[in-house]
Amino acid sequence: MALALTGGAVVLGGGEGAGRPPAVAGPAAPTVLPRDGDLDRGVAALRTHLRAQPRDFVSWATLGTAHVEQARTRGDPALYDAADRAIDRSLKLRPGNDAALAGRAAVAAARHDFRGALRNATAALDENPYNERALASRIDALVELGRYDAAARAADTADARRPGVPVFTRYAYVRELRGDVTTARRVLEQALAGATAPGDVAYVSTALGQLAWRQGDYRTALRRCGAALRADAAYLPALECRARARAARGDTAAAITDLREVVARQPLPGPVLALGELYEARGERQRAREQYRLVDAWVALARAHGVDADLDTALAAADHGDRAAALRAARAEWARRETVHTADALGWALHVNGRDEEALRYVRRATATGFDEAAFLYHRGIVERATGDTTAARRSLRAALRKNPGFSPLGAKAARDALRDMGGEP
Repeated sequence: MALALTGGAVVLGGGEGAGRPPAVAGPAAPTVLPRDGDLDRGVAALRTHLRAQPRDFVSWATLGTAHVEQARTRGDPALYDAADRAIDRSLKLRPGNDAALAGRAAVAAARHDFRGALRNATAALDENPYNERALASRIDALVELGRYDAAARAADTADARRPGVPVFTRYAYVRELRGDVTTARRVLEQALAGATAPGDVAYVSTALGQLAWRQGDYRTALRRCGAALRADAAYLPALECRARARAARGDTAAAITDLREVVARQPLPGPVLALGELYEARGERQRAREQYRLVDAWVALARAHGVDADLDTALAAADHGDRAAALRAARAEWARRETVHTADALGWALHVNGRDEEALRYVRRATATGFDEAAFLYHRGIVERATGDTTAARRSLRAALRKNPGFSPLGAKAARDALRDMGGEP
C-alpha cells in the first residue's frame, strides 16, 4: 500500500490559532500534542486538562485526532470509536469548528473513507484555510482517491499556506507518485534540515529511508532509519524500514528480529505480511501461516470498527489466502477509488485467478504515472509473461530487480526464476 502519510510527529492541534486568533478566551489549552514522540503522555495531559475545562472544544478535537494517531501506532482500530466520541463532543460544544472537522477528516481517512475525509477537510478549510491538519488530510484524501493532479495542486496550496514537516512529507510523496524522485528527496532533505523535535526528525528520516529502500539504496535506507531510531527509539516505522533494508541485504535473522518487535507492538498488515514472507523464504511455513492468519484477524477487527479493509484483504489473500476473496475485495476497492495501488491489487488478483488478459489493463495502469514501484513492475512482468508477451515481461522484471532487487523475499526470487525460465539473465 501507499506510504503511511500521517506521522506521529504531525501537529495534531487544529484550527484555533492556526491562522487567526482564538475564538474564545480562557486558560491555554494543550491544542498541540508534544512533538517528542510521547503520544500517550500528550493524551494523558489532554484528559487532565479536559477534566478541568470540559467545554474546551478545541482540546476535545485534538484528543479525537490523537486517538487516531494512537490507533495507527498501536494497530488498534477500536480507538477510532474513542476518536469519534471526542470529536462529536467538540462539535456539540461548537458546531462547525474547523479543529473538529479536521479531526473528522483524519478519522475518515484512517477508516479508508477517503471521500468523507475530503469532504470534512474541505469543510474545515472553508472555516479556516490555514488549518494544518485539514490541509494535510486534503492531500492524503486526493492521493488515496487517485486524483493525483488535484493532490499536486493541494500540496502546492498547503506549502504556500502552512509550510512545515506535515506538508513537506506529503508534497514529496505526491512528487514521487509522478516519478519525480529527485524532487521528493530534495524536499525531504530540506524538511529534515529544518526539523528540531525528535518526533519530526524520526518521521522525516524514516521517510527518506523508505524512499531510499524503494530505490534499492539499502545503505542509505539503513543510515536514515538508524538516524530516526536515534531520535526516537520507539518509532516503529523506522524499525520496519530498517528490517526491510536488512532483509534486502540478506541479513534475514536481524530483519526478523526487528519485524517481530514491530508486529508485537503494531500488528498491521504490512509488517505482518513482511514477517510471514521472511519465514516462508526460510522454509518456516508454520510460522509464516501464523502471520498470515494474524492479518485475517486484524482485518476482522478493523471491519468491526468501520474500517474499509478491502485493499489489505486483496493484497494478503492474493498470495497467501482465498484467491476468490482477493478478487472480490480488489474489485470492491477499485469501485471506490482508482489509484495506482488499487490498480496493482486488482491486476494481481485477476492474475492469480487466471484472468490475465483482463489483468493486463490494470497492471499497466499501476505503472502509468511514473511511480516505478518494484512490486508493481514485478506484477506487470508476470502478467505480461502469462499473456505471452515475453519481451515485455523480461523488460518489466528486469526493471523491478534493477529498481529494488530486494523488494520482497518471495517476489524477487520469483522474478529471477521467471527471467531464467524465459531464457534471460536477471
